[in-house]
Amino acid sequence: MTKTVISPWEVEGDIDYKKLIKQFGTTPISDFINNKLKDCHPLLRRGIYFSHRDFDKWLKAHSEGKKVSVITGRGPSEKMHIGHLVPFLVAKSLQDNFGCDVYIPISDDEKFFVKKNLSFEEALKYSEDNILDLIALGFDPKKTFIFQDFVYTDIYKYAARIAKRITYSTAKAAFGLTPGKNIGWSFYPAMQAAHILFPQFHSRKHISVVPVAIDQDPFIRLTRDIATHKDFNLEKPAALHAQFVPSLHGGSKMSSSGEGLIFLSDDAKTVKKKINKYAFSGGQATIEEHRKKGGNTKVDIPFQYLKMLFEPSDEKLEEIKQEYESGKMLTGELKAILIEKINDFLKDHQKNKIEAKKNLDKFILKN
Repeated sequence: MTKTVISPWEVEGDIDYKKLIKQFGTTPISDFINNKLKDCHPLLRRGIYFSHRDFDKWLKAHSEGKKVSVITGRGPSEKMHIGHLVPFLVAKSLQDNFGCDVYIPISDDEKFFVKKNLSFEEALKYSEDNILDLIALGFDPKKTFIFQDFVYTDIYKYAARIAKRITYSTAKAAFGLTPGKNIGWSFYPAMQAAHILFPQFHSRKHISVVPVAIDQDPFIRLTRDIATHKDFNLEKPAALHAQFVPSLHGGSKMSSSGEGLIFLSDDAKTVKKKINKYAFSGGQATIEEHRKKGGNTKVDIPFQYLKMLFEPSDEKLEEIKQEYESGKMLTGELKAILIEKINDFLKDHQKNKIEAKKNLDKFILKN
C-alpha cells in the first residue's frame, strides 16, 4: 500500500477526504452552504469542494450587504491544462452569483525559486500566457484584479511586513521540511500570505475566501494567524477546500506535466487521441461483461471529468451515470461524450484567449 502524503508540494497515495477534514481541522460543507450554492458551478454544488474554514461567515457577510471577495492564484511554470481551471471556475462562479471582486496573484516568483530549470524569462513568459487563459474564462473586468509578483512589486511591501511576523519555527511547524535549497523559497510563505490578505490591503478590511485544494491549507492556517495580529487587524480569510482532480491515468492528483494531460491549447484531434489512449476506464474487460455488470463511475475518469468540469446539467449527468452503470452505455460511448464536451469548451476558450489580448489592461493592476 502506497503511503499517503499530503503537503503543499507533494500528494501521494490513497486519499480519504473524511480523514483529511479531521487531520486538518476543517469543517465539512453543510446543507445550509450547499443550498446557498445550488446555482453555482458544478464544482461547488456536487461536493467536489468538500470542506471549508469560515465560508459560512463569508456568506453571512454577503447576506448583510457587507463587502466580500475571492482570492485565488496561479503559479505559472507551464502552459495551463484543464486541472488548473478548478479554483478559477469557482472564483468566476462566486463572482457571477454574489457580485464580488476577484483577486488573482500570479506567483511567478514561487516557480522561479522552486523549479531548477525554469529561467527568469521563462517564468515571465508563462505568466503572460496563463493570464490570457484566465481572462478568457470571462471574469468581469471591473471586478477582477490580476497581478504578477515580478511586475507588481507593491506586493513586496506587504510581504515584508508579514515576513517580520513569521519565525522559522512557525514556518517549520506549518510546512514541515520545505523543498528547495535557496533563501528565495524560504521567503515565499510570506509572499503567499501577502497574496491571501491582499484584498484587504487593497480594498479595506473585509472577509475574503480562498478556493484551494486541501493540500494548500497550511498556507491558509498560517495566514489566518497573522491576519489578526495588532500590526494588521484584518479579518481572517475564509477557505474552500477542493478534492484533487485526478490524472487521466487515474492518479490521485493531476500533475503539471507529463503524458496524458489535456492542455487548454490542445486541438480537437489531440484531445480525442489523449482521451481514447490514456483515460482510465471503469468499464469491464469485454462488451459482454460490461453489458452484464455495467461500469464503475467512481473510478471512471471520463465520468469524473464530466461530473467536475464538463457536464453542467445535473439531469444529464444522472442519465449518463445510470446508462453507464447499467451497461447500456459502453466505455467508448462515454469517452466520445467527454471528447465532444472538452472540444466544445476548448474551441470557445481558444477564441476567447485571442480576444483577451485586447482587454489585458482592464485586468492588470499597476504599481
